[in-house]
Amino acid sequence: MSSPVLTIEDLRVSVEDKEIVKGLSLQIKGGEIHAVMGPNGTGKSTLASALMGHPAYSVTSGRVTLDGEDVLTMSVDERARAGLFLAMQYPAEVSGVSNANFLRTALNARRGEGNELPVIKFHRLLQQKMKDLNIDPSFAERYLNEGFSGGEKKRNEILQMSLLEPKIAILDEIDSGLDIDALKLVADAVNQLRSPQTGFLIITHYQRLLQYIVPDYVHVMMQGRIVKSGDKTLAEYLEANGYDTLKRELGIVDETVGAEA
Repeated sequence: MSSPVLTIEDLRVSVEDKEIVKGLSLQIKGGEIHAVMGPNGTGKSTLASALMGHPAYSVTSGRVTLDGEDVLTMSVDERARAGLFLAMQYPAEVSGVSNANFLRTALNARRGEGNELPVIKFHRLLQQKMKDLNIDPSFAERYLNEGFSGGEKKRNEILQMSLLEPKIAILDEIDSGLDIDALKLVADAVNQLRSPQTGFLIITHYQRLLQYIVPDYVHVMMQGRIVKSGDKTLAEYLEANGYDTLKRELGIVDETVGAEA
């Protein structure tokens, strides 16, 4: 089985006629971990939402393909079935729907009609995945994310990812709001899932997550573009020096300042 490839070419994304992502290009292959870092308001979460087809984000130009297939013509559920997965910064709570029922529905939708997993086999698989990820078995019967702590919600997203086995996993600030113990648990789970059949796009503000998940590539995003790429040492540089120092080195002028001048 060949490794998946997600290719983003000159992508531009707007929200309510305001351009947020301004010509971004990136390629992610199976087995690779790409970290996208940058200060608030640079378009990182916009990129994630646009890739998954959120209706509030309008792609005005550019191209996105997964294994050569045009992602931008797909509906949200078609993107998920094709192998894209988004772990959200703030997972939604759904009362009245158990985790197990939600996960079985999602998995069978991913597998496709005629290839659904029977109930007993699904529950065996779910129990094994929860054991592998050190997740309390009671998660299965709790309502989806209802009453979950921030760390439990993030671990639940990782459980979903483990079951669905996506080609490309997008983790949007999955470290947000986690204490160090929860952060290590989430990082350990991601490292367990790393394989040639899955590529990762990890969006984060801080280098601390990358102490536990070592990226192959680090990209710095500012003003809707990737302005610098490197390896894990780039994240360490940002931690030590901050984004303003990099801006000065690259000669980047704040757009608001430029507009006022």
